[in-house]
Amino acid sequence: MVNGEGNVGAASERIYGNISSGGNHVEATNPNSQILICPNCGSSKSYRFGKRTLSNGAKVQRFKCTVCSSIFQEKNIRMSRTFNACHVSAEKAKNMSNHTKTESVLVDTETYLTEYHLNMKINGYAEATIQLSWGILELLKKRGANLNEPNSVKKVISEQNWSGNRKRNVINAYSQLLKYLGKPWEEPKYTVIRKIPFIPTEQEIDDLIAGCYPIVATYLQLLKETGMRAGEAIQLHWKDVDLQRKIITCNTPEKNSNPRMFNDLSGKLLTMLNQLPKENDLLFGLRTVNSIKALMVRCRAKQAFKLGNPRLKEIHFHTLRHWKATMLYHQTKDILLVQQFLGHKSIENTELYIQLDKQLFKNISDDNFIIRAVNTIEEATQLGEVGFEPFMVIQGVQLMRKRK
Repeated sequence: MVNGEGNVGAASERIYGNISSGGNHVEATNPNSQILICPNCGSSKSYRFGKRTLSNGAKVQRFKCTVCSSIFQEKNIRMSRTFNACHVSAEKAKNMSNHTKTESVLVDTETYLTEYHLNMKINGYAEATIQLSWGILELLKKRGANLNEPNSVKKVISEQNWSGNRKRNVINAYSQLLKYLGKPWEEPKYTVIRKIPFIPTEQEIDDLIAGCYPIVATYLQLLKETGMRAGEAIQLHWKDVDLQRKIITCNTPEKNSNPRMFNDLSGKLLTMLNQLPKENDLLFGLRTVNSIKALMVRCRAKQAFKLGNPRLKEIHFHTLRHWKATMLYHQTKDILLVQQFLGHKSIENTELYIQLDKQLFKNISDDNFIIRAVNTIEEATQLGEVGFEPFMVIQGVQLMRKRK
């Protein structure tokens, strides 16, 4: 446990509510309780919804949320990727040594996985990175890999129908675990290919936003206008939003990016943000990326069917970041501006949008400008303030232009 009980308890409060024993409705507060807060909408009100029998004969309790009607099960308490609240402490794991020899391998695995991820947190790894590591290692175990045997892990990885990028992520996560345990292994080789992302039209994005619940629509509109990553947006606080000056500040960048500010916000987004319920200091309350994603996927399927446009199903949270960067480069042709806007520290990550712009707009004339003639410095200054740039002098008259 990191820094005693305090930090883990604080993290638990964000996931678990208060327990209430009245009737069948329950609200979980204790990580050891059998009740979850709904992983879909964040509500703490649910009721028991029968039991499910697993392939090994074990039974797990299922629950149904009274707010969004989502069904989830008792297993989520143990398998949740939220590290602090849902995994036993290192001290508790160390006390698991009194089991039988048959159970010892499983117990030891759980012990060092818990200690390993606690060590990651102590060493400053982001919560999202720890959750991703947990998810990958748990998935390997679920697919039959023995984490104590590198060859067993290699075999499982080779049998999966994963892309080279996905396999590389799994290999990296397992390599980090072996490094912590002090065990060597020879990493399998897989080709990593950076795929060209799907770029929808603005109309398709707006169609999706129009068909979502207000909280999801606000989240999507925010991603569309700022190009933030999903994890960056979910960590925004109300103090980061200045509705009067129309500014949003991202002070919790992910993937070692730079902090940044966004001040070109539409009135639509400002209105939607102003209508959000102020549940706590966080802009989106206790909701998580996964809970908003679950709602979005549901709305996306309905909207795709309603409009007869299956392309809507290809829109994900990160798609909006790619779309914003591509449109920004197309409008400005300034790759350094796009790099700064996205927070990239390396311009190599931003050069992708030059290729996207060339392919998406190769049949569209680049000469789509508004042109103005100026005769005085005052006129040039006024036009320059609204985005016009000088480009040609004809018969002593300076011409300035701006993309439509």
